[in-house]
Amino acid sequence: MTILAPIHAAAVEFAPEVTYLNTSSWGLLPRRTIAAVKALADENAAGRRVGAGSFEAVEAARVGFARLVGVHPDRVATGSSVTVHVGLIAASLPPGAEVLCPEGEFSSVVSPFALRGDLRMRYAPLADLAGAVRESTALVAFSAVQSADGRVADLAAVRAAAAAHGARTLLDATQAAGWFPVDAGAYDYTVTGGFKFLLCPRGTSFLTVTEEAQDTLPALFAGWVSAGAPWASNYGPLERLAPTARGFDEPPAFLSYHGAEHSLALLAEVGADALYAHATGLAARLREGLATLGHQPVPGESAIVAVPGLDGRQPELVEAGIAVSAPAGNLRISCHLYNTEADVDRLLEFLA
Repeated sequence: MTILAPIHAAAVEFAPEVTYLNTSSWGLLPRRTIAAVKALADENAAGRRVGAGSFEAVEAARVGFARLVGVHPDRVATGSSVTVHVGLIAASLPPGAEVLCPEGEFSSVVSPFALRGDLRMRYAPLADLAGAVRESTALVAFSAVQSADGRVADLAAVRAAAAAHGARTLLDATQAAGWFPVDAGAYDYTVTGGFKFLLCPRGTSFLTVTEEAQDTLPALFAGWVSAGAPWASNYGPLERLAPTARGFDEPPAFLSYHGAEHSLALLAEVGADALYAHATGLAARLREGLATLGHQPVPGESAIVAVPGLDGRQPELVEAGIAVSAPAGNLRISCHLYNTEADVDRLLEFLA
């Protein structure tokens, strides 16, 4: 089996009371993140914090995320949820536009388009997504890594097919960013929830948008933050949005973003290559062990391991202090920087 050394930062920053293999549901918060959130909460309680939080922390989180996904911070908008970001993109499409999604895609990626009622929805198996793009396709909306079973999309093939047919691309990187190398600049839009592999508090979400695609987005959620100079734009209608992706910022959940700044800094310290090697190495060890036990996990090199039909074991695993999840008929196990070989081996011993 693959032998991996623990990541040093994990021992310093995390102290789970269970065998935690459930980052696909939510990521553990680092100690530094918790300290930042608590400090702001204490300041708010004491009346010492002007404005309830710092836009400098929001900007630091924006910069940290931009660095992680390879774009300039001007291309990143901050918000609170993937659904809101996708809803903004859905509102930009003309009636009758065709949206192509994988079958079984996560609801937040699909529903804002499907529930508009005047768009043409098409679905294809993930493996056939690139081949399903056609001249009439306006947008391909899909996840880099599937939530239900951890399958990684053929990103290059989908991008090439979309470019060949003049379709825009929307990539959900929520189950990828933080362990998988994401090049956000290769897509018209990306959306990423921060509370999973990015280890941020819930209430952090990031939208990236190219300059060309930015011009198509409506000022649907415009507010005092959208001008790019929040404290100078509190009253009356805005004259214009900020000329960057900051024009699509939502008013921030300051507690969440004060923490996000530090979570993203931790990921940068560990490094993208180390995060990928560690997570996929543990997942490979897990797949090998599951096969030895006679189980057939979904194949691939994902940090998320899914075993179809084994979802019924999830309650007893949780009862035993092994945190996993069970979406769509799968037992889903996800590995991240704070996991070790001992975590994987404990799960395998329990299943045996």
